[in-house]
Amino acid sequence: MLQYPGQGSETGSLRAPEVTETRSAGRLPRNPLFPGADPHAVVVGDAVWIYPTWSDGALDRFYAFVSTNLHHWQRHGPILRFDEVRWIGDDGAPRHYAWAPCVVHHEGRWFLYYSVGPQNPTPSRIGVAVADRPEGPFRDSGRPLLIGDATFEAIDPMVFRDPRSGRFFLYAGGSAGARLRVFELQPDLVSLAREIPVATPPRFTEGAFMHFWRGKYYLSYSHGSFRHASYSVHYATGDSPTGPWQYQGAILTSDATRKGPGHHAFFQHPRTGEWLIVYHRWENQMGDGPYRGSRQICIDRVEFEPDGRIRPVVMTGEEPTSRRFAP
Repeated sequence: MLQYPGQGSETGSLRAPEVTETRSAGRLPRNPLFPGADPHAVVVGDAVWIYPTWSDGALDRFYAFVSTNLHHWQRHGPILRFDEVRWIGDDGAPRHYAWAPCVVHHEGRWFLYYSVGPQNPTPSRIGVAVADRPEGPFRDSGRPLLIGDATFEAIDPMVFRDPRSGRFFLYAGGSAGARLRVFELQPDLVSLAREIPVATPPRFTEGAFMHFWRGKYYLSYSHGSFRHASYSVHYATGDSPTGPWQYQGAILTSDATRKGPGHHAFFQHPRTGEWLIVYHRWENQMGDGPYRGSRQICIDRVEFEPDGRIRPVVMTGEEPTSRRFAP
């Protein structure tokens, strides 16, 4: 277990947060937090768990990061290794990459949905693994949850529980095909019940995320090429978790030196209820790309207009420097 500066062993209780009002979370962490990409966040009691694509070492496994103050993070894992998943090698590819995890807590169990790369020329695949604790270890279900084909890349899973119906939906797809598909999950959360036809929203590339706020469904996603300044977060809204969608615009875009922000997740601060966004970006970069090196995980505030629109997110962090996150 790797501890980042100042973090003890406390990981918070497993009770659900009880937020009665939204107020400022106070001082946010100094960005960037640690190397990684494609982060998903889960609030567990007073703790925030981040599950990213890990980009600082072996790429065929997943890790989890936890903090009770958003400033100091503790790494757990590997929580799942691909050499423990028996169907991974069925495509004949010489190596595989662990990408874009999403974690859901339901009825005392934790479900890890993940992408298996590469997706070309071999079929893209999404798997699901289950654990009794947020830090794992996770055990794979024994088969792929979803397999792509020539018209669809099975990547970037995101699972959302509809607070109105209690049903669980899987959002997946994107990149070269730039096609979004939505499925309802069976009650076991490790198999599909049915596909629900949806329209792919404008400027969708990958990394779909769904959240619900004050009667409205927010579908957000990444647009552009992830190694370039064009990579950004856009969103659309709807009156149901499957649309139809009304495109609202971009909310997270590159600035002078922080490039390609995207593949994000929204979450609420466990003590204040304030909305935050966790995402990755390239640090200390100039020009339009392509960029090289490791992307970095960051957290910033999310603010809503009175009519429910999301204001453009202001990226924060240190001035340009050669600093890396201390191990």
